[in-house]
Amino acid sequence: MARQPNFLVFVSDTFRAWGTGHLGNPAAQTPNLDRIAAEDGISFRYAFCQNTVCVPSRCSFMTGWYPHVRGHRTQAFKLQPDEPMLLKTLKRAGYYVWCGDNLGNTCAAAVPRDEFASHVHEPDRPLHPWFPDFGERRGPKGGDNYYSFYGGRIEHADGHSHFDRDWDSVTAAADFIREAPADKPFCVYINVAYPHPPYMVEDPWYSAIDRAKVPTRVPEPGDWTMLPGMVRRTYERLGMQNWNEERWTELRATYLGMCSRVDHHLGLLIDALRDRNVYDNTGIFVLSDHGDFTGDYGLVEKNQNTFQDSLTNVLFTIKPPGALEVKPHISDALVELTDFPATVEAMADITPGHPHFGRSLLPLLRGDTNEHRDAVFSEGGRLRGERHCMELEARGSVDPEDAYWPRLNLQTSEGPEHTRATMVRTDRFKYVRRLYERDELYDLAEDPGELVNRIEDPALAEALAGLKERMLTFLQETADIVPLE
Repeated sequence: MARQPNFLVFVSDTFRAWGTGHLGNPAAQTPNLDRIAAEDGISFRYAFCQNTVCVPSRCSFMTGWYPHVRGHRTQAFKLQPDEPMLLKTLKRAGYYVWCGDNLGNTCAAAVPRDEFASHVHEPDRPLHPWFPDFGERRGPKGGDNYYSFYGGRIEHADGHSHFDRDWDSVTAAADFIREAPADKPFCVYINVAYPHPPYMVEDPWYSAIDRAKVPTRVPEPGDWTMLPGMVRRTYERLGMQNWNEERWTELRATYLGMCSRVDHHLGLLIDALRDRNVYDNTGIFVLSDHGDFTGDYGLVEKNQNTFQDSLTNVLFTIKPPGALEVKPHISDALVELTDFPATVEAMADITPGHPHFGRSLLPLLRGDTNEHRDAVFSEGGRLRGERHCMELEARGSVDPEDAYWPRLNLQTSEGPEHTRATMVRTDRFKYVRRLYERDELYDLAEDPGELVNRIEDPALAEALAGLKERMLTFLQETADIVPLE
């Protein structure tokens, strides 16, 4: 019987699909991702996360369950011991599962590190902080850079790379791949923090981005009143209204430099697979938990209950093991991150011991079809009175000196800004049901920037009725999981 394939699962934090060259960004420098899409894999132009912040999204794509199934709507609620998830499934199937050191990071906490082999840092050189001197680079409180998360170029007097925890984890993962036990298939799960804000990166990646090629951002809306209170009030609090386009371009270019460094780290792991002569028999999954505004609408970072494509449309690229046929291409099918575990299971010929809502992407990989889902979904926010969902343990929820304060403090309000909300997106329309404020409806063909909320437009009444019906079906189909024992 043929040996099961190995897997490399490479998760990048906050990497929107916009950050890649092969998906159309002329300034992006992502040669390894571009090569997979061109030569031996598939990349999805329209891949969507199920929550727009770290932990809830990761809990969803590691289980194949939507956030509402177990209430994963806050950074503070991580996977519970009784919840099934992909790495447990692989371990039960005989895989050697290895996890990178960054699993200690809150943003990676959807994976219970103590259940798997993992890397613990043993430095052979100084380990730099992820974002050195960021606090000093913010400038004075009240200044227009204070909440921008912009830091710029990371410099070191010795001229060496910025050896932080991302570098350390990638180096350790590459070492493991070259020395992995030969008696069983392996799965390497690694998380890198980049390109999560602050927007800071060292050379050569900082200088690699041609600022003249950086695409223009989605502008601020002409009328904020029809848009969610969370984005309007965050915009007001950021204090960046006087930024000119040159400054926004610099911020976006720095983010793209961070994406390029992520691509380089992926390349180091691909090199290790080739050195071990296991590249062909390894399925590679490169994905991100959510996106980033990166200047769109005059905003930075993300939030937990709005669903602009800037936040929901994420990196998702797959290189299947060589035994599986693949038609290398960029797919325009609608897919979700819930489809990730289903595809791994299909490649490994594993039947999971729990039901979930993912759908295998193998037919798209083979080129058998160009369609996958008629709609994708994302959700977030909280109910009034859910104090345990306010993330009050986070400093930024109460301290205006914290960089996250403009957003996190709004989550503590009982006003409408942090209302629970659910999105349904088709290839033409996006509808968002908002519990305590006006719903949203966008015609993406006419308004790809989602600037004009047409929820009250009678011309779209029929489309709106269809989207509401589709959302109702989704919520009924995925309302719960009956316990198996």
